[in-house]
Order: sequence, then structure tokens, then C-alpha cells
Amino acid sequence: MGGFNNIAWLPLCVGATGVGLVFSFLLLRRRGAVAATRMVAWSLLPMAAYLTGALSSLWTIGTTAVTFVTSLVFNPLTWAGVALAGLSVVLFMVSGVLRARKLSAADGRASGEAAEKKQARKAPQQPDAQAPAGKPAIAQQKPRTNDDDFSDIEDILKRRGIS
Repeated sequence: MGGFNNIAWLPLCVGATGVGLVFSFLLLRRRGAVAATRMVAWSLLPMAAYLTGALSSLWTIGTTAVTFVTSLVFNPLTWAGVALAGLSVVLFMVSGVLRARKLSAADGRASGEAAEKKQARKAPQQPDAQAPAGKPAIAQQKPRTNDDDFSDIEDILKRRGIS
């Protein structure tokens, strides 16, 4: 297989540009100036790549991509590497799910313990059944299981007799 230097690039690029300019003229007659202008722009790219020296870089990129794809398709060791990468991704996702379950279980236990401690602190502060006649008796308080923003407001309203 020949390398980059074994190919006569100048005649190839001049030919590609010339063919593109001929097609541009045909497009001008059939589809109009917009399509022809776009085809002229595409036609000038091979000569521009040759004159700027970018053609060797494009050749290197193309051969590297083709070599990678052919080694991926035909090499069993490469497929083993792809399988290991897939297994790694699956294990990362499983560990994330397990960690989330562990954290949610720990949060559930911590909130349950906090609710029990809060209930134990509130027990001695509950008013007696023999409340003065001027103030309405506070209804039996329910243990709060969730800590939302309105629980303090609801407590204040209940103490004032407003439901």
C-alpha cells in the first residue's frame, strides 16, 4: 500500500476542482445561482487543501480512523476491551444505585430517631386536661412525621384556637 508521498496530489486536486467547476456551471443553468455558488465553494476545497499543506494532515487523520475501525472490527482483543469498558459502566451505575439506597435508608432511620427525640421532649410540655376555662383546650397533638415549613404555623394557630 502506498503512502502519502507516492500519490501525485497536484493533478488529482486540479482534476477534482475542475470537475466541480464544470458541475457548478451545469447547476447554474438548472437550479440557479445559489446552488452553483455552493458547488463552487465545495469545488475549491481540494485545491485549497493542497496549497495550504492540509492535505497531508487530512490523509493522516483518514488513515488513522480507518486503521482504528478495522482493528476494532477484526481484532478480538479490542472487543474484549470494549466489553470490559461496558462492564465498568454497568458497575458504576449499580454502585450509584446501591449508594443511593444506603443513603436513603440512613436518612429514614435518622429522621425516625429525630422524631422520637422530638416527641420525648414535647411529652412533658403538653398541657393538663384541667386547662383554665378561658382558654380552649388544645386538641391531642399528633406526632409529626414530616418536617414541612407550615408545621410551626399550624402549631401557633392551634394554640390560639384558630383552625
